[in-house]
Amino acid sequence: MAAGKPKKKNPRLASGRKRARQDVALNAANTSLRSKYRTSVKNVEKAVLAGDKTKAQAAFAIMQSVVDNVADKGIFHKNKAARDKSRLSAKLKAMTQAAA
Repeated sequence: MAAGKPKKKNPRLASGRKRARQDVALNAANTSLRSKYRTSVKNVEKAVLAGDKTKAQAAFAIMQSVVDNVADKGIFHKNKAARDKSRLSAKLKAMTQAAA
């Protein structure tokens, strides 16, 4: 037998079948939001490492709204979102002060 996820049994009750159908859609939506969150954070980090001040500030503005939106939906904890925003803000601030 191949190593992997065990096959799930089909629910017998109609409510269980509906729940399984809904879980597929919810899982896809959550995965998409999680990916969007991580991508927006990485975009800011890349811009900071490249030293591109204007691009970093623009990416940070976009990242803030994405992070808040995802945290409000409960995909990531609000404290994680705040921690990520704080750390990236500090990197951005350090970059701008070093350039000045």
